Amino acid sequence: MKQTFGDRLLRLLILVLVTAPFIAVWLLYYHDLTTTFFYYRANLAVYAAFVAVYLYLSTVYDGYSIEISKITEIVYSQILSAFISDGLMYILFIYLIKDFSNPLPLLAAFAAQAVLIIIWAFIANKYITKRYPARKTLVIYDARRGIENDIMKSAISLKFRVEKVVSISEYHEKHDELLSGCNAVFLSGIHSADKTEILKYCVMHKINVFLLPKVGDILVTGAKPVHILHLPILEVKGYDPSIEYLIIKRLFDIVVSLLFLIIFSPFWLIIAVCIKLEDHGPVLYKQTRLTKNGRYFKVIKFRSMRVDAECDGVARLSTGTSDMRVTRTGRILRMLHLDEVPQFINILKGEMSFIGPRPERPEIAAEYEEHIPEFELRLQTKAGLTGLAQVYGKYNTSPYDKLVLDLMYIAKHGILEDMRILLATIKIIFIPESSEGIAEGKITAE
Repeated sequence: MKQTFGDRLLRLLILVLVTAPFIAVWLLYYHDLTTTFFYYRANLAVYAAFVAVYLYLSTVYDGYSIEISKITEIVYSQILSAFISDGLMYILFIYLIKDFSNPLPLLAAFAAQAVLIIIWAFIANKYITKRYPARKTLVIYDARRGIENDIMKSAISLKFRVEKVVSISEYHEKHDELLSGCNAVFLSGIHSADKTEILKYCVMHKINVFLLPKVGDILVTGAKPVHILHLPILEVKGYDPSIEYLIIKRLFDIVVSLLFLIIFSPFWLIIAVCIKLEDHGPVLYKQTRLTKNGRYFKVIKFRSMRVDAECDGVARLSTGTSDMRVTRTGRILRMLHLDEVPQFINILKGEMSFIGPRPERPEIAAEYEEHIPEFELRLQTKAGLTGLAQVYGKYNTSPYDKLVLDLMYIAKHGILEDMRILLATIKIIFIPESSEGIAEGKITAE
């Protein structure tokens, strides 16, 4: 969707509304504490730093996706961006003056920012709804049907009006009639030859296409253009990170996992006591998981299930906090993701990384591979505490779609991408959907 002047004005408006309270508090309170070394240009540098951090975070958290998100999601993303930006600037301020200062003025600024964000979100939503009526949408499916149900259940149903859902065979019979007047097309599970023809037609006729990619599509995204035989050739290869990237990634894992272990150490005793008091069972839970190249390791978690959860020896997928095997303490731990904290030990030992595909159980992975042979492609890199599948999927996203998200990360890995995923993870920590379970028997995306 092409941005208009009004769209850009909306983005400029929220930037001004969020920055103004910060500047006001800085000038009225914090600036007086820095008069010995802060002058006009230095103040501008502080404002620029705040704007840069806020713009980056609000982009990572999809704070400008007014066209496809609920008002509550936009408000949450923008408020979180403002809160983290204020917090980072306060840390910078402490570093500059070498002393702790009263945080209340900055908290007052944040309260003002939150109010202004809520007002802006409602204005922006009204404008976008009026400016962009729902687009006439066609859904074409082949191996996979059901995307239309997801559209109609989500906020984007206000932006995409699904008027027709057809199979690829139906599309071939009367494609001109079906595409006539369409503003958007969703392609779900379409194979390469048909997909190419539809894409060519839609591009020529300026119809937006939203494609649910298959594994092959993702593998090509990491391709490198090479010059051979004077022909346009793409080289596709497996996960091949640079040594510099691996060194930086490992150093980051060591330093941050140590830091987090220290920060969370006071809570370990509290959590341990709560788990022990409930059913007198062990505090920690160890389970065999898979990491890079299919190597086994023991993942460490705070125990959130009953001791006899798998007394029959059968590996089962969790259905999240609603799982009857989860204890009362375990529900709270899972909701706040505190059951994951001991995995910092796995990261410190080098068995896991902060960013990467979530480690799967060998038995479950083998079951997936019977239906999805490509599932083992996840094992090209070290398992991670978080990743694209956790940030942009839900706990109950199908294994096939999680595989696609994991392969997206593997194809586009890098330090900046790792930082973006790590920051994006903060957004989902308190979102209930991120701890939902997967429906039993749901393996493929069909």
